[in-house]
Amino acid sequence: MVKRMYWISRIESAWKERNLVWLSGVRRSGKTMLCRSLENVEYFDCELPRVRREMGDPEEFLGSLKGRRIALDEIHRLDNPSELLKIAADHFPETKLVATGSSTLGASAKFKDTLAGRKRDIWLSPMILEDWEAFEDFGWDHRFIRGGLPPFYLAEKYPEKDYQEWMDAYWAKDVQELFRVERRASFFRFFELLVQQSGGMFEASSLAGPVGASRPTLSNYLQILQETYIFFVLKPFFKYRTKEIISAPKVYCFDTGFVAYQRGWSEIREEDRGPLWEHFVLNQLCAHGWKDQLRYWKDKQKREVDFVLLRRGKLPCAIETKWKADPGNIGNLAAFHHSHPESDKIILAHDVDRTFTRKIKDMQVRFMSLPALIKWL
Repeated sequence: MVKRMYWISRIESAWKERNLVWLSGVRRSGKTMLCRSLENVEYFDCELPRVRREMGDPEEFLGSLKGRRIALDEIHRLDNPSELLKIAADHFPETKLVATGSSTLGASAKFKDTLAGRKRDIWLSPMILEDWEAFEDFGWDHRFIRGGLPPFYLAEKYPEKDYQEWMDAYWAKDVQELFRVERRASFFRFFELLVQQSGGMFEASSLAGPVGASRPTLSNYLQILQETYIFFVLKPFFKYRTKEIISAPKVYCFDTGFVAYQRGWSEIREEDRGPLWEHFVLNQLCAHGWKDQLRYWKDKQKREVDFVLLRRGKLPCAIETKWKADPGNIGNLAAFHHSHPESDKIILAHDVDRTFTRKIKDMQVRFMSLPALIKWL
């Protein structure tokens, strides 16, 4: 069995702080495999009617497993999943429990209690750098075009049919069961258009006509896609309202494979690697817990920095992603520096092996690799 040691370590560390771990992630990201790979864990698949009947009395069920390590997969299939989790957290502290789902815990009415203060949250992302220790490294282009869902990445042939099957399952088991959206065609038209502009700014007014839905409906759709981890939404970083973008968010599809599939790419061109690298970097940062601290920056002259990382007690960190490092191409960081001189500036490039710095006038820029950035943060 494949052991994704980075994620196993995350769960084991979380269990030292709380006995309850909420493991979320998109369908086929590997939640089941990860749960089964934990040491001495009792695994239950809540999609099975027999298992759901066994949990009909949560107190009796948990009492029979007192002090054990339990994995409850697809727990949202229970009638009242939050009741079982709350009882586990409050009355069985010696029992270690990891529960999985495809959305945030408070995403639907099924969860009557978000268990704030009782659990630790872990989002299982598409494959990150650390996962290449468990899965064979087929190279960057393979990772970009197949994406980071293990079955898609490992498939012998390009899994075109699997992408559509994934979409069908996402609609039936996530969107319908959790949110009960009625208009499938409209919802997926919105999804496709967002993928087409993934990495760009979100403007509901420009999408309302093509989708055939109102702006409030589109906002609801985007909220669903965000709650189920299909899109990341980044707010702008700003200080000067008259000079900088202050409201329009940027949206990113969760996986490079879906970007490539929806855009009809059968192979990666040189000009595609930069945007897909940007998506991969975002995935890596979110997997390491920085999702809520990420912003982007853009001024009224359309100069833009990919990411701004807000760190408590430290300077804001402006990050420009580049597939290839080019010390002469730092214009956007220079514009950011002009407005925000008290900040760290980083060029994050795939081809940087050792961190180095360049100083231009009063601005210092670090050129770093992705592993070096994660360690530095």
